Amino acid sequence: MPGENLSRDEARERAELLSVDGYEVALDVRSAVGESASEQRTFRSVTTIRFRSAVPGAATFVDLIAPSVDAVTLNGRELDVAAVFDGARIALEGLREENVLVVDARCAYSRTGEGLHRFVDPEDGEVYLYTQYEPADARRVFANFEQPDLKAPFRFTVTAPDNWSVWSNGAEESREGQVRSFAQTEPISTYITAVVAGPYHYVTDTYRRGELEIPLGAMCRKGLAKHFDADDVFLITKQGLDFFHDNFDYPYPFGKYDQAFVPEYNLGAMENPGMVTFREEYIYRGKVTRAAYERRANVILHEMAHMWFGDLVTMKWWDDLWLKESFADFMGSFSLAEATRFTNSWVTFANNRKAWAYRADQLPSTHPVTADIRDLEDAKLNFDGITYAKGAAVLKQLVAYAGREAFLEGARRYFKRHAYGNTRLDDLLSVLEETSGRDMRTWSRAWLETSGVNVLTPAVTYDAAGRITELAVVQEGEPLRPHRAAVGLYRLTDGELVRYARAEVDVTGGRTVVAELAGAERPALVLVNDDDLTYGKVRLDEGSLATLRAHLGDITDPLARALCWSALWNMTRDALMPARDFLSLVLDFAGRETDIGVLQMLHAWARSALTHYAAPQWREEGGRLLSAGALKELRLAGPGSEHQLTWARFLAATATTDADLQLLEGLLAGTARIDGLDVDQELRWSFLEPLAAHGRADEAAVAAELARDDTASGKRHQVRCLAARPSAAVKAQAWAQVVESEALSNALVEATIAGFVQPSQRELLAPYSEKYFAAIERVWADRSIQIGMDVVRGMFPGLQDARPALEATDAWLSAHESAPPALRRLVLEARDDLARALRAQACDAAADRAPAAG
Repeated sequence: MPGENLSRDEARERAELLSVDGYEVALDVRSAVGESASEQRTFRSVTTIRFRSAVPGAATFVDLIAPSVDAVTLNGRELDVAAVFDGARIALEGLREENVLVVDARCAYSRTGEGLHRFVDPEDGEVYLYTQYEPADARRVFANFEQPDLKAPFRFTVTAPDNWSVWSNGAEESREGQVRSFAQTEPISTYITAVVAGPYHYVTDTYRRGELEIPLGAMCRKGLAKHFDADDVFLITKQGLDFFHDNFDYPYPFGKYDQAFVPEYNLGAMENPGMVTFREEYIYRGKVTRAAYERRANVILHEMAHMWFGDLVTMKWWDDLWLKESFADFMGSFSLAEATRFTNSWVTFANNRKAWAYRADQLPSTHPVTADIRDLEDAKLNFDGITYAKGAAVLKQLVAYAGREAFLEGARRYFKRHAYGNTRLDDLLSVLEETSGRDMRTWSRAWLETSGVNVLTPAVTYDAAGRITELAVVQEGEPLRPHRAAVGLYRLTDGELVRYARAEVDVTGGRTVVAELAGAERPALVLVNDDDLTYGKVRLDEGSLATLRAHLGDITDPLARALCWSALWNMTRDALMPARDFLSLVLDFAGRETDIGVLQMLHAWARSALTHYAAPQWREEGGRLLSAGALKELRLAGPGSEHQLTWARFLAATATTDADLQLLEGLLAGTARIDGLDVDQELRWSFLEPLAAHGRADEAAVAAELARDDTASGKRHQVRCLAARPSAAVKAQAWAQVVESEALSNALVEATIAGFVQPSQRELLAPYSEKYFAAIERVWADRSIQIGMDVVRGMFPGLQDARPALEATDAWLSAHESAPPALRRLVLEARDDLARALRAQACDAAADRAPAAG
């Protein structure tokens, strides 16, 4: 639509012209339960905006994406809707110093998770609504100035069916018949306003701290109520509020604290003040591991950190998105480690979050943490591993550089100085310079304003007695950065690999000598970036690599072990270690991994290594080795343990042989049994998908499983299993449903893509390479940005990992230089993954040809 993609320059001009005094938004969502399909498509939205103009007589526009507008009144003057509304903007001319705008519109319910999403529960027919706006979808629900720096107080009124409950950012103040009125908010940005409505199951509690009392609420669909462990959600919530009050010295500023777990959610969660929304998959329908509960707790605390970093103080424009996301990502792990039962959260951060960051920072689309965001399409794509995980890792480095107390005192001053306002990078740097006394501008230029990841490698020399004469850290990559890093020395003691010496050093330039470690006895392992203080890929010297090949499982410290696994994985991705060598290490040592989150990450890496990085001629053998290893560890795992569950899921993910698939069939039918393994409904679906993908579960079998689990979750699993079947007709149908039709909701699009793309079906998927490149421009133009991203990323022919696929990608990029930059970025990223896979496969194939040792 014309004008939908708001540019930074337009937003800057509008912010200079306008200041907004307040919004009154009245929504009537009774049509959500209307009897006809046409009734259920739209709802009434009436918005009153009071705003001022710095230049009387000037012109501007208000944002609104809606099927129709019934009336627009500016300062009592009714405007010609046909003349001023283009489908995405309403033009406003002749502004006064003080203005009142009223827009009466018919807005559309969403099926893509953008705007006001409408979900019908297949289990009981109940309708559920919720909003999701980031970065700019509030304009799909009410007319507004859709940019983060035009903050204002909001007052919502919602008319809804009698039997529904309704929530917004503010507490419900009154109800007259079907009309609910909510308290006015503090000044906030449009993208964090929220409405949740429907027959939700709702649980309450209260947080108390001295005289401060915060009402707590948590909700989910009625169909999930029996699985909802609200007590644990409230426990983490209270622990987080304690932590942030202790460290931020600024009371939670938004009154109540509701948390809604909602269906078909595109994100992990969203930090709407007073009304946080989460994907309902965080309510676990079956047995899960401690890592799943840790992940949920991290997300709860991440969103809570946003109440200060993002909601109270907000970036002016999306260039500084990191001012909220990097901080929330860092604070999630920080508070998790210090305030909850998940004291090893930094292990998860090192192993999981930073892997995301390292991948993103090596793509051609890499960008500084403080990015150049030209428009809203750029903004949408920058919710990535750099903005979240690299930014968080950089903040961890900042805490090591500036000191913990200086960092936290800087945060406290930042909140008090900029409460309810908008900031840029310099606002944060200035306050941190005050508290730390360190040069933050130089640090920022190195860490926040440049892109790319450095590589840190130990260089060690020894004397005749085997003691270290010199240990240096060699830094590669541009630009060279200052790193506050620790170097650990490890030796074998009674069969365990333990640290016996450690030194912290400021790594600067290309080579830094660690003088403190001179004279130390020869280590079995040198670990640069021990304790994970900095952000950089770690390489291993030959002696350390040999030690890990024999003793990786003997490292006693879980963080050090996770860092070694990360180094080995980065070597595999960089084609410095054959994929089969990495898989051999997984088979040798993953069974001894005590940290369940690290084990799950190793399983994901192993699958990726086999699918993308192993030489094609070795894949079949590698697959047999992995599935055999999975079965061995499954049988060795403690009955009923989370390790047993994790290995069972890994077996399902790697099963290829007839014996493997027969076992999965037997476990489903109850004719086979593994002591202690509870094959609950979620695990049943995990076993059924590989059976469907290998042609051993047909449509009738999938239908029978859906009959056992006729729920929204079951429907997603069913759709995925159906699309996984090895049939040309099935693939054609799945392609048509995702690419040629808009009938599926966002969640079912996601499930269909996941089923469609099966590594065992490369030949079956080959015809879709050409179709992909013919379709993506049209998909990008016709579909919402979220669905466009899902299709362009998910349907890329990455499994056609040979030169022709790379050449076809290059040909499309060459012929479509004028395609939307965001679309080109997605294709460039996919091309980079494919090129990396081909390099890694060449490395693995060379290992196959290498002469045997000895």
